[in-house]
Amino acid sequence: MALELLKPTETRRGLFPIEVVSLAYNAFTTLLIVVLHARMDHPGTMLLQRAGIVVATVTLMLLYQHRPCKLTVFLRTVFQLGLLAYWYPDTYEFNRLFPNIDHLFAHAEQALFGCQPAIEFSARCPSLWASEAFNMGYFAYYPMIAAVVLFYFFARYGEFGRTAFVVLASFFIYYLIYIFVPVTGPQYYFPAIGLDNVALGHFPAVGDYFNHHSELLPAPGDSHGLFYSLVEMSQQAGERPTAAFPSSHVGMSTILMMLALRSRCLTLTAALTPFYVLLCCATVYIQAHYLIDALAGFASAFVVYALAATAWRFFTEREPAPAKYRIRY
Repeated sequence: MALELLKPTETRRGLFPIEVVSLAYNAFTTLLIVVLHARMDHPGTMLLQRAGIVVATVTLMLLYQHRPCKLTVFLRTVFQLGLLAYWYPDTYEFNRLFPNIDHLFAHAEQALFGCQPAIEFSARCPSLWASEAFNMGYFAYYPMIAAVVLFYFFARYGEFGRTAFVVLASFFIYYLIYIFVPVTGPQYYFPAIGLDNVALGHFPAVGDYFNHHSELLPAPGDSHGLFYSLVEMSQQAGERPTAAFPSSHVGMSTILMMLALRSRCLTLTAALTPFYVLLCCATVYIQAHYLIDALAGFASAFVVYALAATAWRFFTEREPAPAKYRIRY
């Protein structure tokens, strides 16, 4: 099925919308590197990496034009989604140049709730069962993305392009926020100021501390659990002191649930729901986010989804009328 050749009226010339938005984000961050290069650690390497992404994107487009089939559509799309593993830590290279503002969020948390929910939540649920459940939910984040995208590819192919575009464009909207809003979350900020200060409700500003420090607070929960270990390994490997506000874990998982509901597949929606609930709770439980971050992540999801869906309509409505309704990608 994936090797089935597409008809001429089903073949898209040029870049896919998902590639256009990826290259636009690439170009914008390239401009930022040019402007900020004097303060950055390895701007030359970052520019070369971006050039490599452009070359790979064009190469896959040429491959598709030579062999237009579902497999080459899939390869072009999944390549852009796979780059999220690069673009996420990349936000740290920018936001660490700006003064950290975690102290404002910790103060707001204390004022609103009279405590630090990230500390209280995990302290009240120390059991292995609670720890494993929440860590399983947190670990399910990327599998949830894969499940939704693959479902649309195999079961709703006509909507596959839109779904992948909405996912990637939504991520980029969050990443743009993270570049200019340097909040690291409790797991980085609390060890930076010391847990004694946290207990006393003292939340000093740390300025550019995270420009050169990335020490993580030991994860709460039961360290003997399988999912505890998996989350800890993934954080050690790919986590950076960045991207706390708003929580993209909550925001993007909410968008995934919207896409699942849009598919009208009750099995997909029902299968994702428990992981979604656990994931949203886990963002605070494992101290990756303030409760404010999680709430903002949920609220922002509806705005971000609307922006991404509008961008998709902008791209598709500009296509020639016959292809607008018949194109498959």
